[in-house]
Amino acid sequence: MFTIIADIITFQWFGLEPGRHLTETVHFFVEDTTKIFFLLVTIIFLVAIVRSYFPPERTRKFLSDKKLFVAHIIAALLGVITPFCSCSACPLFIGFIEAGIPLGVTISFLISSPMVNEVALILLFGLFGWEIAAIYLGTGLIIAVVAGLIIGQLNMERFVADYVWEIRMGQTEVPVADWKERIEYGKDYVKEILSKIWLYVLGGIAAGALVHGYVPQDFLLKFAGPSNPLAVPVAVILGVPLYSNAAGVIPIVQALMNKGLPLGTTLAFMMAVTALSFPEMVILSQVLKRQLITTFAGIVSVSITIVGYVFNILI
Repeated sequence: MFTIIADIITFQWFGLEPGRHLTETVHFFVEDTTKIFFLLVTIIFLVAIVRSYFPPERTRKFLSDKKLFVAHIIAALLGVITPFCSCSACPLFIGFIEAGIPLGVTISFLISSPMVNEVALILLFGLFGWEIAAIYLGTGLIIAVVAGLIIGQLNMERFVADYVWEIRMGQTEVPVADWKERIEYGKDYVKEILSKIWLYVLGGIAAGALVHGYVPQDFLLKFAGPSNPLAVPVAVILGVPLYSNAAGVIPIVQALMNKGLPLGTTLAFMMAVTALSFPEMVILSQVLKRQLITTFAGIVSVSITIVGYVFNILI
């Protein structure tokens, strides 16, 4: 359906000739834009309905009652359906710590939220199919759980900012919503998310379209192809200073894979951009001391690199 729409707009409305770089770029942009926004509106609404059953207070109570290993898994899974951005990092972290949730469990949540969120999975499903989306979901959750377990065993609570421990949060009652309220919440959530990410989506699609239409395949394969043994760590290092979210980086990843870059290398790049971006580290430095941030970034970087190599070998 989306290819047909792109064909009509590219060839009939714009009158572009097949086989040209501009034509390929425009067709890529139109097809991905219509497909991605359709999926975003549909699935974000459904995710919002699920999220309406897990407000922050209920989430904190739920996690605090679970055994440690189970809590790590649940925290990582909750990260998939819980929005994470720079402005929400600090209050969420403080709220989880003050509810008595162990630091390692909170770290599992903080890793999975930006890296394996609903937007990332929607885009991966729409652009690559359910197999790649499932692979990304599984590896992202494993990284989140393992990193959280490691940090939990290191007993690094002393590297949380002192003021966090001095805050006392009161318990609040969680109102029970009916279906009408949940549907309204879903509509509002779709508007809220789209208002925050639509520019990232269009920018990412545009960048991906340019790569798809104009960047020679040999140029990319020379530096990041399977013949370069350092391609995966280089992709991770390049991803750290970039500021984007899944909505902005996945269309670029699609274009890179279409040019022949290995799956492991491109997924490692995407994970680094979404989970280890420098701006996010700056925000987290408000509640985490340097030693903990360094440990956090190091464990996640090594985990992402290992995942990249494993997928390059297996696929």
